[in-house]
Amino acid sequence: MTRAFHPVLVVFWLLATFVAGADFALADENPDVEVTPYLPWTDTIEGKEGTYYFYRGLDYGTQSLIHPTRLIINGGYGILQVENRDNRPGRIMYARGAENVLKNIFNPGWSIGVNGFWDFLTREVIPISVNSGKAQYWPNYMNHLIGGGMSYRMMVEYFRFNEYLHPKTMAGITIFAYHFLNEVVENNGYQGPTTDPVADFWIFNPAGIILFSNDSIARFFSETLHMADWSYQPTYMPWRAELQNQGQNYSVKYHLNKKGSTSLFYHWGSHAELGLSFTRRDGRCFSFGLGLVAKNILEVDEVSKTLDLAASGGIFYDRNNSLLASLLFARTKDYRYRLNLYPGLVKMGPFKPGIFVGLNHDERIMYGITFGNLRNMPIGIGGSFNSPEK
Repeated sequence: MTRAFHPVLVVFWLLATFVAGADFALADENPDVEVTPYLPWTDTIEGKEGTYYFYRGLDYGTQSLIHPTRLIINGGYGILQVENRDNRPGRIMYARGAENVLKNIFNPGWSIGVNGFWDFLTREVIPISVNSGKAQYWPNYMNHLIGGGMSYRMMVEYFRFNEYLHPKTMAGITIFAYHFLNEVVENNGYQGPTTDPVADFWIFNPAGIILFSNDSIARFFSETLHMADWSYQPTYMPWRAELQNQGQNYSVKYHLNKKGSTSLFYHWGSHAELGLSFTRRDGRCFSFGLGLVAKNILEVDEVSKTLDLAASGGIFYDRNNSLLASLLFARTKDYRYRLNLYPGLVKMGPFKPGIFVGLNHDERIMYGITFGNLRNMPIGIGGSFNSPEK
């Protein structure tokens, strides 16, 4: 770590502490001023039909940014965060990627046959190995089965809340677009057999939709695990043609006492941090975690890929399970330090901006602003300082 990191980290920490601390203290000073009261768990929303487990219609934090296009961008381009990928979406070979993904999906025997059916099961489906080269099942379960299933149910609730016709069909189209783009971007220009899209599209993606279509299971993840979408604020940098700060993330909290004031906390997506959460009666919560982050995509063999991992840590502040601020550390290409302040934490008159600041390994400071009031503008605009030559 170079000396340049230390003052920037201090600035990040002071900014996060100031804005989160001011918002946190507001409840003590005047509980009637711009403070949403503690929301006890419920599966209904007044004036809306049906059950709501993951979309609450809140106008602050990550809840205020839930949108089908943002979901597709965060999920579809999340793999660009790893070190051996380019952050420029325009350089992706979409046509070649789509062709190869479809070829593998519709000819699963071709890719599975390279190493055999048992290798496919033990690497992609059955969780029996802790070897990183043979544990592709982990992201399949966490990001496709649980994360993808929860995202589908959240989108059903989003479309129903906003009174779209056929919310389940709309949610299904959204999730398919998200997962297909994710596979195309990951495949890029590669031509040949790969088992990853086979496992995802024939097993884990449909299983996730079926799983979270069950009210009892959705209720368990919502009421007992308090699962939430804590995704980033994707930012486009026009003069570099880069997409930054994208990624689909989730969190769960399992209460360790009856009051729910202390909880076991887990945050994952491209990152994976395990720690503790501390919640007040007004719904304001600080969470802390340490863990691992995806660093590189590694080729295991002709048909399989895995991830190289690096250490990570995070501090999170939310209100009623809608994330308002996060500060993350990771030893990766982008974002040695990454600060996200979500709409509703910082207010500028009628505007509710979301703010992103990141420091990467070459000391380039990146920044962006998301327009929380503009629901149909699912991507922010940003830039960078100390930018190296292209």
